Formats: sequence, C-alpha cells, structure tokens
Amino acid sequence: MADLVPSLDRAFRDLDPLARLRALRASVDGRIVLTTSFGLEDQYLTYLVFDNDLAIDVVTLDTGRLFPQTYTVWAETEARYNRRIRPYYPDATALEELVARQGIDGFYDSVEARKACCGLRKVEPLKRALSGASAWVTGLRADASQARADAVFVARDETHAVLKANPLLDWSRDRVERAAHESGVPVNALHAQGFPSIGCAPCTRAVKPGEDERAGRWWWEQDGKKECGLHVTADGTIVPHAPSSDGERPWSV
Repeated sequence: MADLVPSLDRAFRDLDPLARLRALRASVDGRIVLTTSFGLEDQYLTYLVFDNDLAIDVVTLDTGRLFPQTYTVWAETEARYNRRIRPYYPDATALEELVARQGIDGFYDSVEARKACCGLRKVEPLKRALSGASAWVTGLRADASQARADAVFVARDETHAVLKANPLLDWSRDRVERAAHESGVPVNALHAQGFPSIGCAPCTRAVKPGEDERAGRWWWEQDGKKECGLHVTADGTIVPHAPSSDGERPWSV
C-alpha cells in the first residue's frame, strides 16, 4: 500500500475530483470509506460517489450533538440519491461516564475536557468506521485554515493504518460551492447563515466578516490549531502533512 502513495499523490495533481476518486478506487484493493459531516465539501464528494456509483462506502459520525439542520440535510441526501449513509455512534457506556464526570457541557471548561469529548464522540467511532478499510477519503481543503495549508493529496495515515486521500485539497470553497450548485447537491441550510464549517451545535458558531472559515469551531479556545482529532497527530499536525522543502505547494488553489 505504501508504494501507491507517491504515484497517486502525483497523479491527483493533474486530475479533477471525480477522476481522483476513480483513480483511487482503481488503485486500491479493499474497502474505501468516505466520512461525511454533511458540510459542503463532503456533500459534493458524496454526490460524486453516489451519482457515479463508485464502490466507496459513505459513513458519518453522529456525535449526538449535531444541529437539527444537519439531520435534515442527511435525510435529504439519502432521499436524493436513494442510498443509505451508515452512522457510527459513541460508545453508550463511555459517553454516560464522561457526561457524569464533566457535565453535559463540560467541554467548555478546558481544552482537555473538550478533546476528551471529541475523542469519545468522534475519534473512537472513526476507528470503528475505518476498521478493516484500505483507504479513507476526506473533504479536507488546504485553504480552509492555516493548520491545513500543508496537507497533501495522498499519504499513509499510520494512526488508522489506511491510505488517506483528499480529492478537494486544491479547490477553493467558492469552487466547491459552484460545483455543488451546478450539480444540485443538497446543502446544509446553516451555510447560508454564516456557518462555513459545521460541527456539533454547542461547539460551532457563525463566523464574523473576515474571519477564518474554521473560526467558528471551538471559538472560546485560543489555540490556532483547533481540530477535533480526526485529522491530526498528538501535536496538532494535520495528517497527511508533507510540505515541500522550499515551502511552496506543488499546486495552487
């Protein structure tokens, strides 16, 4: 599997997102998983998978604290494509213990408490979602935040022992938005209300003019590398992450 990484990463640079997904499917044996949080990027990738009948599983991590609008677009997406999106939920016993220990909104108290909540509600279910998979497809975009600026198209994710692919890495948000609109993709109503990035309801607010796309996520924290843990190593580095030696990206948004 590791031998595929350099060739696929290079190949992705000259392909559009659909061709990237097809190249990934043709190159990788075994199960491929696309995780969706029903935001714009994931919705467009879901459309590409379902509309082209690609053999890629689409799954979601239902934390139990999602916005009502997210559940609405989930239902709209299943109806639009006549396909089911498989949910993965937090372990019930572990969740009960966490809430009993830190309170229902204890994640506001400290970064450690918030990461514990994300770990239980997102990171652990992701491990189950990717169990036995060969590759993982995400909607990461390099220009979404400074922390994601040095991500690469394809790399080995050692944490989950999968090949990780980012087919929209070099696309701007405007470009994804145009493509989604042209394709009739169901879109989360929160995007029109100032929410470019959507996570759990108590942990996401609308962004202010001029703010980073992800400024509305865990806005009460001061750390600039605000991630839930799905895409990062212990030190907050995005996976996959491989900046070129001269600091320049091998592509442009």
